[in-house]
Amino acid sequence: MTGYRFSQYRPNPGQTPFDKLFNIFREILVYTSGDVAEALEWMNQIDRDHRITDNSYGMGNFIDDLKSKGFIKEDPVSGTIDISSKMEQSIRKNALEEVFGKLKKTAKGNHSTHYTGLGDETTADQRNYMFGDDLSQIAITETLRNAHGLLSGHELILREEDLVVNEKEYRTQTSTVLMIDISHSMILYGEDRITPAKKVAMALSELIKTKYPKDTLDVIVFGNDAWQIDMKDLPYLKVGPYHTNTVAGLQLAQDILRRRKNHNKQIFMITDGKPSCLKEGAGYYQNSFGLDRKIVNKTLNEAAICRRQKILITTFMIAKDAYLQAFVEEFTKTNNGKAFYTSLKGLGEYIFQDFENNKRRKL
Repeated sequence: MTGYRFSQYRPNPGQTPFDKLFNIFREILVYTSGDVAEALEWMNQIDRDHRITDNSYGMGNFIDDLKSKGFIKEDPVSGTIDISSKMEQSIRKNALEEVFGKLKKTAKGNHSTHYTGLGDETTADQRNYMFGDDLSQIAITETLRNAHGLLSGHELILREEDLVVNEKEYRTQTSTVLMIDISHSMILYGEDRITPAKKVAMALSELIKTKYPKDTLDVIVFGNDAWQIDMKDLPYLKVGPYHTNTVAGLQLAQDILRRRKNHNKQIFMITDGKPSCLKEGAGYYQNSFGLDRKIVNKTLNEAAICRRQKILITTFMIAKDAYLQAFVEEFTKTNNGKAFYTSLKGLGEYIFQDFENNKRRKL
C-alpha cells in the first residue's frame, strides 16, 4: 500500500453492493498487475479505513459473487485464485470507457482519408459517371434531370455522360504497433507511470476490437530487450530492473509491421525517458547518465528507416526535462512523425485523437 493514497469512497446511487465493490476491485487489479490476493488485501484495507461494506453484504459475500459470476477462478489443488478471461475483458472495457469514452461498434474499417471514390460511406459530393464505377452509386434524381427527352414509348433517353454518381469516402485499414516502456524509471521516484500506460494499451486494444475490427494491433514491451505480448497479458504487465533499449523496440515493431498486409502502418511509443541501452553481441552497452550519442545515433537511424518504410511514429513522452524533449524533437524530425509531451492524465485522449484521425502530417 505504500505510495498510494485513497480518499473517502462515495458510491453512486442505484448501484448494487456487488457493483460498488466490483468497480473498486477492478481498478485495483490494474495496480496489482492482476494479483487477486493482493487486490483483496487492498480491498480489506480500504474497507477498514472507509467502511465500504456493511452488515448486509460483507467482503466474503463479494468474493463468493466474484466466483459465481465467473470473474475469478480458484485452483482446486493449490487454492490459488486468478482472474478469468471474463475479468480481463471487463478490465479492457472499463479502460476503454475511462480513456476513450463510450463508442459504438462499426463493421468496417473507419479511418478517414482525403480521397473519394469507391468506398464505404456516401458523401454530399457528386460527379460524372466513369467506367468501373459501382452502379449502386448512381444518383437517380440528378441523372434523370440530365435526360434528353422522351421516345414514343415514354422512355427517357439517357447517354453515358448524363449519368451522375454519388462520391464515397474511402475508409482505410491500419496496422498499429504499440510500444510500452517497462524500464525501471516507469516507477522511479514513487511516481506510477506504468499503470496509465497499461490502461491506454488495454483501451486501444478494446477500441480496435469494437470500432476498428479490420485493423490490427500488436503490443510490444521494451526494457533491455524487446518482446511481444498478448492482449490478455496487459493487466499483468510489470516494470523490471531494465534500461531503455528503444532500438530493440523499433526493430521488433518493424519486423511485425512487415508481416502485415495493410498499406497504412504506424507505431505508438509510450516512454518516459531517453534511450539508454543497446544490445551488442551477447551483452549490453548501457549508459544512464545523460544522452549517449552512440545510443542516440542508433535510435535516430531506426527512426530514419521507419520513415523510408512510410511507418509513422507517434511518441508520447511522459517527461518534462528539457534535454529529453530535445531528443524527442530530434527523433520526431528524423522520422517525420509526431510527438506529444503529455501528462499522464492526458495520455489516453491524445492517443485516441491521433488514432481516430490517422493523418500523416509533418510537425
